[in-house]
Amino acid sequence: MNRPALGAVLVSVLCVLTGCAGTAPNVRHAPEVDALFADYSGPERPGASLVVLREGKVVLSRAYGLADVGTRTKATPESHYRLASLTKQFTAMAILLLVDEGKLRLEDRVVDVLPGFPSYLGEVRIHHLLQHTSGIWDYEAFVPATQTEQVKDRDVLQLLSRTDRTYFPPGSAVRYSNSAYAVLSLIVEQVSGTSFAGFLRARIFTPSGMASAVAHQEGVSTVSQRAYGHASREEGFVPRDQSNTSAVLGDGGVYASGVDLAAWDVALDSHALVDAKTQALAWTPVKLPDGASGRYGFGWFVDEDQGRTRLSHHGETCGFTNAIVKYPDQRLTVIVLTNRAGGAPWTLAQQVADLWLGTAATPRPWPFESMANAH
Repeated sequence: MNRPALGAVLVSVLCVLTGCAGTAPNVRHAPEVDALFADYSGPERPGASLVVLREGKVVLSRAYGLADVGTRTKATPESHYRLASLTKQFTAMAILLLVDEGKLRLEDRVVDVLPGFPSYLGEVRIHHLLQHTSGIWDYEAFVPATQTEQVKDRDVLQLLSRTDRTYFPPGSAVRYSNSAYAVLSLIVEQVSGTSFAGFLRARIFTPSGMASAVAHQEGVSTVSQRAYGHASREEGFVPRDQSNTSAVLGDGGVYASGVDLAAWDVALDSHALVDAKTQALAWTPVKLPDGASGRYGFGWFVDEDQGRTRLSHHGETCGFTNAIVKYPDQRLTVIVLTNRAGGAPWTLAQQVADLWLGTAATPRPWPFESMANAH
């Protein structure tokens, strides 16, 4: 791993994003991009942050609208959004780091690793959780809408004990599972002997140059330059920042900025955390027993788009909707973070990517749109 080279690249990335003296960002396609994000611009609208990376460099950085409508705080590249399910790529990386160190095996039965994991799930393996092939029930199904106390990752084990069956035999099919990634965060804590939030900070965020990213715990940590969630109502945009499942970390609890995610993208491509062979595991879709592709790796959707390998993920949670699309062979990544419920930032991310790829912006589905219960 070439950490000095990574550091030099990160300095360049941060300068482009934050405006270091003497640095002029590349504004290719800026007018077309600004037109795409018109709905996020304006003095009364919750906003969006956009980053485009090509060949390991930021070629466009934009922020639109407001990070907080109530205080009229403008969105910037440093605004921190709740990532929702974009968090899953960090949870998956935490597991890969433990595997890389020989502390865990992808084939390990979860019941042998995690005390309190329901015994009826005895055949669920670590890789089943990562690939959404575990068949375990969605913990949200057991949380009533009237519940005001927030669910934590540890509570998911108790919620899973309210049933004694899976949606399907582990490994036989794909069903998107937030429960799986909450359980993975508990495995990280159990095997590493440290908190999940602390592990992400020490082993992923800091080495990757994600200076201010945080797995947020109310009353424990703070979010710098925090963007607050909103929803659209007849009377306008209203605050909608937390739900009763917003405190679960492993499936969606990370806050990060466009600056942070640009650094993360550089770290992935430079193999600053794990080597290329290990990283390839995350970017390889699961093969189902019938030979079909499950179109999910470890924390990433994986499919083919017009002959190109496409990595992607979306994230939807209370007041936030986000997307990332990455073409590893073309060294192109587009990140879109928004602090409003609804919208389709994955469509915007794809349209922006198409500008740099030079392909027609034709409507085409993202892989999550055909996966049960994806969000």
